[in-house]
Amino acid sequence: MTTSTTTNDTATTPAIAPPVVDTHVIVRTEDGKMLLSQRGGPYGYGQWHAPSGKLEPGELPAVGAARELEEETGLVVDPDHLRLAYTVSHYQSPSVQRLGLFFVATVWEGEPENREPAKCLDLRWFTEHELPEDLIPYPAAGIRGALTEPGGLALHNWPTA
Repeated sequence: MTTSTTTNDTATTPAIAPPVVDTHVIVRTEDGKMLLSQRGGPYGYGQWHAPSGKLEPGELPAVGAARELEEETGLVVDPDHLRLAYTVSHYQSPSVQRLGLFFVATVWEGEPENREPAKCLDLRWFTEHELPEDLIPYPAAGIRGALTEPGGLALHNWPTA
């Protein structure tokens, strides 16, 4: 005879922190090119993604997206000109989830320059039909979703039951 004991001790269950909110900006030209950044830091080294960063406490998403874009590329965009194009709920680990807000910018000022050379190896324009194969998977879900299903939501990397 086999017996089993199940406990539901919430005192030993780790608390799940609120999701980290990331903003990503897909800068698009009139002819459809997108500005992507090649990672130089430890996460995704050598892979491509859209300019991005974490939202600061109390910061409005479009304001944070505009701030991150300027910090990384020097491009200045009015937060009112950013359009939320896609959202990704990314499961990073049992204790870390991320909410990625993917904005599209079609109006900006300036020319892109690498303002964070310790974190970025390159900035380059790509057409949507010639995206690099080595996109970081989480941002790739948002970039592709923004192109094919504007306004949609993707659940990325979540474990299956």
